[in-house]
Amino acid sequence: MRKILVVNSKGGCGKTTVATNLAVALAARGEDVALADADRQKSSLSWVKRRPKSLSRIEALNWSKEDAIGDKDKKLDAIVIDGPGGLRSELAKNLIAEASDIVVPVLASAFDWNATIKFLDGISDIKRVRKGKADIYVVANRINRRSTQVKDLEQTLSDKGYPLLARISDRVLYACHAAAGSGVFDYSDSRSHEIRGQWHPLLQAVDS
Repeated sequence: MRKILVVNSKGGCGKTTVATNLAVALAARGEDVALADADRQKSSLSWVKRRPKSLSRIEALNWSKEDAIGDKDKKLDAIVIDGPGGLRSELAKNLIAEASDIVVPVLASAFDWNATIKFLDGISDIKRVRKGKADIYVVANRINRRSTQVKDLEQTLSDKGYPLLARISDRVLYACHAAAGSGVFDYSDSRSHEIRGQWHPLLQAVDS
């Protein structure tokens, strides 16, 4: 079973948006998926409660407390974990110890990428990651195609040894899906189809 942790110490990077849409993408193709919420705000749990029963089922797990991690022994294809903010807590470290893949969203802002690089340096030094038992994937999130900072972000991360895997654009559609308990892979409308391709590099990576 894959355990995909979506995490960053920098708030406002769209962590929950990435986690929920990643869970939808896996569930929509027939996988048995759970979405574990390890954040105190429990936004992912609220999203699952809003999810229409007509859509692909996603099980909700409350992992906001350390002793709840791994509380499901049932056979799942994947657990997507909406991680807590920061790396200092034992909860975050235990989640990383469980993860097979670590997805780190980052915004195209100097404030965000500087904080994210420090975070990446921190998790790269954790034994499990250092030994290659968990892969790190950096995703540029809420990208404005007209922004000149995207290239700066890409170059800065590449220079530090953290190349961008995927670039997800800033669209109102994500907010609409968040409010409805759905994601861009739930429907085949033209607007969703247009942006689903941006997720393919990440999906291919977690499949490998």
